[in-house]
Amino acid sequence: MNSEEQNKALNGWQASARYWDKYRVLIAQMFAPLTSGLVEEARIGISQKVLDIGGGSGEPSLTISSIVGPTGSVTYTDPVAGMVETAQTEAAKRGLTNIQFRQCSGDDLPFADGAFDLAVSRLSVMFFPNPASGVREALRVIVEDGSVAFVVWGPKEANPFFSTVTDVFDRVVESPKPDPDEPDLFRFAVPGKLAGILTNAGAENVIERRLHFPIEAAISFEQFWQLRTEMSGTLREKMAGVAPAQLPTLKQAVADAARRYFESGTMSFPAEALIVSGRKSAG
Repeated sequence: MNSEEQNKALNGWQASARYWDKYRVLIAQMFAPLTSGLVEEARIGISQKVLDIGGGSGEPSLTISSIVGPTGSVTYTDPVAGMVETAQTEAAKRGLTNIQFRQCSGDDLPFADGAFDLAVSRLSVMFFPNPASGVREALRVIVEDGSVAFVVWGPKEANPFFSTVTDVFDRVVESPKPDPDEPDLFRFAVPGKLAGILTNAGAENVIERRLHFPIEAAISFEQFWQLRTEMSGTLREKMAGVAPAQLPTLKQAVADAARRYFESGTMSFPAEALIVSGRKSAG
């Protein structure tokens, strides 16, 4: 990924930051099973020093803050200024004093070797410019025998929260087929791919678990449509390329595809993620 592409990606996330803040409560609720899966896998407990890599609008840092307590600490990082600002504002609003904030890239962490007990990353390693160096960095900054845990999306077909919208758009808006090694939501959906990177980086006890959970919220299809088309930079770009007269037809096609996930009157999509963890070898 060259620096021009990297800047474009960062600008896209910068533009998304305000929407992630707007839907903060909803996003925290929808993706709570990912946070608890990560906390469980990394065995986060009281008094620990935890690094959150690519913390976005604040999760899982905000949740981890209450788990580690006043004797522990969380260091939140994200390369996007807008995300850092919204996360910082939310932490201040909640009166949390055990979180520090740093704007930095996941593959170039400004911390000393062994500075943390463990490192976690929720839905961000897929977007690292260089995941291999990101994983090496995560291992470098944790103590010997400390653990790292990453959560990534499983296959697109198993995640209709995304595919019901993108499949319809892809039929209408011409877009190049993504390179499987370029930053993308489903970059590590193939079992063993991220686990292999951890193993190559020298992690031990590498474990990959499949997590099935529902993405649920008390919202209508109309609210879901707004949430998805605002939150995603890719979709905002695609919508800009669609003639306004064409939009109602597109939206109706998505509504038809998504109908079964709103049968109860609220939203419930099946979802699949992978949690990949490992330990830093002692010595």
